[in-house]
Amino acid sequence: MSNYRKLEAQKIVATLAQLQRRIEERFPKAGLGGVCGELTEIARGARAKAKSIARPNLWLRGGTAIIMVLGLILLFYVGGIIQFKRTSENLFGVMQGIEAAVNLIIVMGAGVLFLTTLEGRWKRREVQSELNGLRNIIHVIDMHQLTKDPSTSAQRGAPTKHSPKRDFTPFQLMRYLDYCSEMLSLTAKVAALYGQSFHDPVVLATVSEVDQITSNMTNKIWQKINMIQADENWKADSTERARARLDKADPKNWVRYKKYDAPAT
Repeated sequence: MSNYRKLEAQKIVATLAQLQRRIEERFPKAGLGGVCGELTEIARGARAKAKSIARPNLWLRGGTAIIMVLGLILLFYVGGIIQFKRTSENLFGVMQGIEAAVNLIIVMGAGVLFLTTLEGRWKRREVQSELNGLRNIIHVIDMHQLTKDPSTSAQRGAPTKHSPKRDFTPFQLMRYLDYCSEMLSLTAKVAALYGQSFHDPVVLATVSEVDQITSNMTNKIWQKINMIQADENWKADSTERARARLDKADPKNWVRYKKYDAPAT
């Protein structure tokens, strides 16, 4: 039975693979499909990496325990060979011995703290490296949607010599932007796999940062989609109003307004 309280890496990978096929079928010459393929491979690696991070490193923990036991044995051995004499002339030596013992305890405490947190710091470094890779691909997706200007669907103004090539219909432009939005959302889900497997405060903060970046970019993309939809709705309303005015006129004049219809795709 499926667990609806956690993300399943296998389903995220399957969703990304399906999204890649959708992009390649709709836009076979676009580079967005290749970006989605790269993201799919990252998700496959994240599935294995998250499982590895969740498992305890028994070799490292065993080595840490052995070193700590040897350190305690050494501490008791040093304490056992110290001779304490209650003579006034040996008072200075006793004070020196106490100071040395305190310093030794402090050094051993720092060593124990270092060893007990070694596994967590090692795993954190591994996860942070993977999350930085996800942040990079987020900006690659943003570059692909950057030049997809919704104002071009209205055909206002002539392009300049160095204007990017824009040959998408309004419907194609909305689909392209929607694919970018889906990729950003799935990128955040891949990042969440690490936070789900490794509850480190630094990692969780980075996962939240990735989620915030993707949310902001998705909002920007949907603003573009809403602009295209509003323009298409305005064209449809204009056509309906024109037909209503010509309702009592010759129906042959309707052909003049065909160009304002939304593309039937």
